[in-house]
Amino acid sequence: MDVIEVLPGLRMLVLPVGAAYLWSDGRELTLVDSGAVGTEEQVAALVESVPGGEPARIVLTHWHEDHAGGAARLAARYGGVPVVAHRVEAPVIRGEAVGAPPVLEEFERPIRASVPALPPAPPCPVDVEVVDGDVLPFGGGARVIGVPGHTDGSLALHLPGPDLLFTGDAVANVGRTTLGVFNTDRARAVASLHRLAGLGAAHAVFGHGAPLVGDAAAALRAAAAEAG
Repeated sequence: MDVIEVLPGLRMLVLPVGAAYLWSDGRELTLVDSGAVGTEEQVAALVESVPGGEPARIVLTHWHEDHAGGAARLAARYGGVPVVAHRVEAPVIRGEAVGAPPVLEEFERPIRASVPALPPAPPCPVDVEVVDGDVLPFGGGARVIGVPGHTDGSLALHLPGPDLLFTGDAVANVGRTTLGVFNTDRARAVASLHRLAGLGAAHAVFGHGAPLVGDAAAALRAAAAEAG
């Protein structure tokens, strides 16, 4: 199990596609994204390696298979722990609606072709629907930031205390920091990237790629400038 301790209280589980994150507030744990179908045991091993061993909540940044695929089984494993998602995204995660496909840029087509196909995410209850500006009770108050563009209901999380940003797939850091790929609406995705860059967060973690510790603000600003 490839686990990185990003910051005190934050562990990153590197998965074959993407990542899951575990935040610890002493004895209370929060899982941010659940990995794909088939990675549930790895994610559970991460959760259960920490004193307490059960999450208080599972937060999903968006509905894509590599982020929400394991959520249903993990929520059931931990006694129906609440699953949190953006209000716009909740019907897709529940299986009540179909998420919009990406509109691929020309350069994205070979990238898309190289990504292994993943099983679809099984329908999962969403117990807590959030919107931009809501605050979740972990990390001293995690502010929900609506970042539409990758999907209609993508969300990011900003923890002002540790000055930590969870970007989901709104931003990627594979080799360098860039606008995330495979977006449904590039213009909205670029606007969301600019908003995240404007936060000036010291630290950032991504749906795909290495964490940035201490130097995230400059990297995000450069990515936003490049995106247009």
